[in-house]
Amino acid sequence: MEKEGAGKKVLVVDDKEENRRLLRKVLALHAYSIVEAATGEMAIELAQTERPDLILMDIRLREGIDGIEATRRLKALPSVAHIPVVAITASVTPADRQRALDSGCSGFIRKPIDIDEFPKQVAQYIA
Repeated sequence: MEKEGAGKKVLVVDDKEENRRLLRKVLALHAYSIVEAATGEMAIELAQTERPDLILMDIRLREGIDGIEATRRLKALPSVAHIPVVAITASVTPADRQRALDSGCSGFIRKPIDIDEFPKQVAQYIA
């Protein structure tokens, strides 16, 4: 049986290596190809060169632009505007959720992730 991530590429954007490592491990178990960025600027560059099927965006990045601004910029670029961006964050207030959606995010995944539910959530956004 083919895994749900086979042939699909996910750009993981998080400034914390340990968070990227966990997401990478869980996604790799489901056969996703993973590209990683530690900053919003790097995410914009990689989205344009790698053309992922999904972008998982931490909205609170410490260096450079934050995930909200990176998402706005991505959605303003015709070449990558169609790629779904999902906020992945521990900031789960209604205001944070609304800011993420207003910036162009397709949805919201809470950190810490549930490693059993996470692959299903990712697959929903790619489908």
